Amino acid sequence: MDFSFTAEQTKFKESVINFVSRTLNQNAHERQQSEDFYIEGWKKCADFGILGLPMPRMYGGLEMDLPTCVAAMEGFGYASKDFGLLFSINTQIWTCEAPILKFGTEEQKNKYLRGLINGTLIGGHAMTEPNSGSDAFSLTCKAQRAGEKYILNGNKMFITNAPIADILLIFARTDERKGFAGISVFIVEKGFKGFSVGKPLKMMGLKDCPLGEVILEDCEVPVENRLGKEGAGSAIFNSEMEQERSCLFATHLGSMEKILEDCIDYAKTRHQFGKSIGSNQSISHKIAEMKLRVEMSRLILYKVAWMKASGKRAPMEAAIAKLYISESYVATCLDALQIHGAYGYSTEFGFERNLRDAIGGKIYSGTSEIQRNIIATFLGL
Repeated sequence: MDFSFTAEQTKFKESVINFVSRTLNQNAHERQQSEDFYIEGWKKCADFGILGLPMPRMYGGLEMDLPTCVAAMEGFGYASKDFGLLFSINTQIWTCEAPILKFGTEEQKNKYLRGLINGTLIGGHAMTEPNSGSDAFSLTCKAQRAGEKYILNGNKMFITNAPIADILLIFARTDERKGFAGISVFIVEKGFKGFSVGKPLKMMGLKDCPLGEVILEDCEVPVENRLGKEGAGSAIFNSEMEQERSCLFATHLGSMEKILEDCIDYAKTRHQFGKSIGSNQSISHKIAEMKLRVEMSRLILYKVAWMKASGKRAPMEAAIAKLYISESYVATCLDALQIHGAYGYSTEFGFERNLRDAIGGKIYSGTSEIQRNIIATFLGL
């Protein structure tokens, strides 16, 4: 099996790196300090085609296969100094656009996909609740059929893009008796009666990625805005997680590549006690471990992309990729900070920001503990 990128994929990755470096990094530090979402950058990404990477051309997308999407997101992670924007974009693509494309009616696709792809609509999905996180299917948000509409009641918490979203995919329970098989999904527009959003939440990292609480008080949703059949919620959720756990974490791989390069350069040029710090085994071994994490991350990530592009399911492999890459990213950021010493601890150089952003990766898209549970389940445990 050959998981390497083709010449075309490599060229596209390089074009993404050039685009991000040229247009998205200006004033990134100031935006994170003020926690301002970069809407102009969002529009630039839409114009470039990022928001429609895997989407069909008939809706305005680039119709790229999953390995090419991975290449693009790897390039994005390599070049970007704004992981908040990057996280918001990935959330929309994999947890809003992709489910609508796979499970939506033609009417739903025509109504929403073009706007999501061209950047005039912002989307996301809302699964997590105040008392329902890792146990995702224990949610209490309810949807009751009332003629030609559903009435939704409940609260969602830590919802990416919620403060700025035009539409959200809301997961709600339509049948209490069926457990996870009684959960359905609804395309909810911000203008629907009974829908509101709380103030943006302040988080440790991803500072300029807007997260918030969603409040549903007798929220009226037309029947035609149900995504898929009643009870399809678990299938929709599991489908989107497989893709998100590959493409989103390609950005972590790209960032690790850049951090590795920076650490190598610094270890060669920084001198203490009359020699470069890279000549000290304590430093060179840290950098060797970084290289090991990059190569192992690349191997499992590309395997998942290959499996999905081949029409195979990859739930265990995606969990392995998500778990290994997210934890490797944190370890790499810690090592980079240590190698750079006080400069690494300073907010001026970005290493502490990388660490704060990286830690979130062990939580979102399913915690590290949940990924281990998934892997163990597939091993019959």
